[in-house]
Amino acid sequence: MPVDTSPRPSPTLMAHAVRALAMDAVQQAKSGHPGAPMGMAEMAVALWSRHLRHNPANPRWADRDRFVLSNGHASMLLYALLHLSGYDLAMSELRNFRQLHSKTPGHPEVDVTPGVETTTGPLGQGIANAVGMALAEKLLAAEFNRPGHAVVDHHTYVFLGDGCLMEGLSHEACALAGAWKLNKLVALYDDNGISIDGQVRPWYVDDVAGRFKAYGWQVVGPVDGHDVEAVDRALAQAKGSAAQPTLVICRTTIGKGSPNRAGTAKAHGEPLGDDEIRLTREALGWPHEPFVVPEQAYAAWDARAAGSSAEAGWNEKLAAYRSAHPELAAELVRRLKGELPAGFAQTAVDAVVAAHAKGETVATRKASQVALEAFTKALPELLGGSADLTGSNLTNTSHTPALRFDDAGAPNGGRHINYGVREFGMAAIMNGVALHGGFIPYGGTFLTFSDYSRNAIRMAALMKRRVIHVFTHDSIGLGEDGPTHQSVEHAAALRLIPGLDVWRPADGAETTIAWTMALGNAHRPSALLLSRQNLPYAPKAALDDIAKGAYVLAEPAEVGLKKKAQAVIIATGSEVQLAMHAQAELAQRGIAVRVVSMPSTTVFDRQDVKYKKVVLPAGLPRVVVEAGVTDGWWKYGCAAVVGIDSYGESAPAGALFKHFHLTADNVVATVRKVLSK
Repeated sequence: MPVDTSPRPSPTLMAHAVRALAMDAVQQAKSGHPGAPMGMAEMAVALWSRHLRHNPANPRWADRDRFVLSNGHASMLLYALLHLSGYDLAMSELRNFRQLHSKTPGHPEVDVTPGVETTTGPLGQGIANAVGMALAEKLLAAEFNRPGHAVVDHHTYVFLGDGCLMEGLSHEACALAGAWKLNKLVALYDDNGISIDGQVRPWYVDDVAGRFKAYGWQVVGPVDGHDVEAVDRALAQAKGSAAQPTLVICRTTIGKGSPNRAGTAKAHGEPLGDDEIRLTREALGWPHEPFVVPEQAYAAWDARAAGSSAEAGWNEKLAAYRSAHPELAAELVRRLKGELPAGFAQTAVDAVVAAHAKGETVATRKASQVALEAFTKALPELLGGSADLTGSNLTNTSHTPALRFDDAGAPNGGRHINYGVREFGMAAIMNGVALHGGFIPYGGTFLTFSDYSRNAIRMAALMKRRVIHVFTHDSIGLGEDGPTHQSVEHAAALRLIPGLDVWRPADGAETTIAWTMALGNAHRPSALLLSRQNLPYAPKAALDDIAKGAYVLAEPAEVGLKKKAQAVIIATGSEVQLAMHAQAELAQRGIAVRVVSMPSTTVFDRQDVKYKKVVLPAGLPRVVVEAGVTDGWWKYGCAAVVGIDSYGESAPAGALFKHFHLTADNVVATVRKVLSK
């Protein structure tokens, strides 16, 4: 193979182009973070011009390397790189930094800016997403690559700073990366010693190298982060790792080039100011006006030809793979597109009908496992897991053996991940898996621990990614573990997250339909809230309307009262049985009520007005019963809500429901009181 002996473009010119664009855009916006982009400019030159495989003409090329800016406040670094290397990001967008509807928001957002792989800003989540991406790459490569056909073969690169490493999430995710031997994960640590409050030494004394070596990572450096050749050599060493992720420690100066602000907190989170920018231009020898980049710099950064060639080469590989392994190729393409197999709709119908026909009394966490037994068989892309609660969450099936890696880092084909006690890490890693493509991740823990996961759940909703959270032990019904583990506010809190579908099913059919809806929605995360205790099956005349989030479960005639309903009882999950018992007791008193099961308020809220009026007719008083806080229910025009506005207690479940007046008798009394008014 001929050696390219042509001189490399000036790394200084390339780095200064990034610095200039960063300080100009932040100054024009009158807000932002110029210091980190200016300090990481040479790191970016080394990675983006010498190692990163990407195609600006096709930001979604399947086998591209992934780049994650975990320290997302440095967004102008990424925007400058995308603009300079040839992505569809015009200079006008850089001028419009941080403005309404621009492609250059304050922090990078996936699907807003071409070339952005994930939404970052909440520190630590980017590195955790990157762990998920690297895991997905490794598992897909093991599943689909064949001798002579390496169609899945790319790296995941991350820039991160002190803030990411201070966040506990980075510990959770990076420990797992070491355990999983993710050798194609390369993190470059911008070690500049500065955060918003100043020099970090008084509050950040971690031995970062020792910490990552303990995780099982290869650690390179410290290297001079302003020496492109040194960073280049470190990256080459990282790419040679056989069974370890790599951390490259890059010593840098924040705000590099600014005569008066370099190395200070003043460079971190505010514009440099017109005078300091003028002095910086002089110090850098950058004579150009704001937002003007010389053609030599554009030519040096231009990645379009190399990117087009790299993708064309991969397309040839894929064609050869398709010829040799047509079924595997078709399956890989399907999964990377995020499409469910053609026969899945029938699989879903069969699973729902089977649950309905069986009609058994069962905990909804067990009903979930029964549904998963069918779905994990039909969907090889389902990648499950649990935060050290597999036997309680029941997230494993006979088709999902535990994922393990041998000493060389090769996976065993398992599809159920033991995340350990790392709820936040699990949630953020699942986001990365979903962002990468090829898998649908789901993971379990107790509902009360959704608080640990919450910010990552919010990010999945913001990014519109299909991630499924299995939250079991959903109420005081878990019993003796007490108020630390008994959720009362969590269902309501999760329902507040825009774009998250929350399901609290009452029986096997509702649980199975919740799963089918979660799997079928490629642009929303879902949370399934499931019971520890057994729940009776609620007889149903039909199943179709369950998917609409709420439906009429029982009319007065079904308990022998042939008169129009005088009220509606709305219930979710384990309290549906209370509503049914209350309906029967009220019928004996000549009071006719309709029972509405509402497994998903979030889905029901998206239905048209006509359907909502059919389920909840105007003029009928509404009473809700749910073992949780009452605040979220008043939007339905309820006359009363039977719930719990305090913490639970440690006692058997039956005693707790009586203690908190979550009984059929209390529902009856509440309905009668409402009607008496």
